[in-house]
Amino acid sequence: MQEQFGAVALAYVTSPGHAGGEDLARLVAWGRALAPNCVLDVATGGGHTALALAGVAPRVTAYDVTEPMLRAARGLVRERGATATFVTGDVEALPFREGAFDLVTCRIAAHHFADVAAAVREIRRVLRSGGSLLLQDILGHDDAEAAAFVTEVERRRDPSHVRAYRAVEWKAFLRAAGLTVMDTAVIAKGRPWDEWTARTRMTPESRRELEAFVRAAPERCRAAFDFRLVDGRVESFTDRMLLVRADRD
Repeated sequence: MQEQFGAVALAYVTSPGHAGGEDLARLVAWGRALAPNCVLDVATGGGHTALALAGVAPRVTAYDVTEPMLRAARGLVRERGATATFVTGDVEALPFREGAFDLVTCRIAAHHFADVAAAVREIRRVLRSGGSLLLQDILGHDDAEAAAFVTEVERRRDPSHVRAYRAVEWKAFLRAAGLTVMDTAVIAKGRPWDEWTARTRMTPESRRELEAFVRAAPERCRAAFDFRLVDGRVESFTDRMLLVRADRD
């Protein structure tokens, strides 16, 4: 994680897919309705979720394992005239007391976590009773072959990718940690290929090999993610994003 994201932190600050969209708007709307006083944004990345929630809650803490990423997020938040606290650390060992936050957010990050169940338990611990987790991540595909295909695409582009989880798996993680699902949504998010591969600084050779892998895949696997090929080149594909609001009992 440190090696992968430390070198490309600013690319995530400028990434249109992270900076906004229907998905972020939905999370912010959920957050605004909950009217929290104290928010923790786990795996803040470029800081866009923390920035958006700084307009909703008086106290926002942005948390990330990668110090260069956290510095980039701090720069974005300050540039936009907002205020937040920035803390570095591992999601599996949050350095906060039990029940410290009204709201915890985690957006487009959990597919990098080594132990999702442990991360969810830690998030539940730092939520107050009745507090909410607002989670967004890539939705795993129910078809095993399609899921294996896109996981290989993701890992060739970003070796820190672990896997995307299906909705039933997320519900099991949340329930086991003592969180109750209150609302869900699934939102499509387009991935322009050039921007998506450039963000992780793939070499031209690695990108050619990845495009060849996509072209050689079964049509049904490409179709599961709406891969668009024009004159043999990949132009884009589409992820489905799972959004969940889950409350601590």
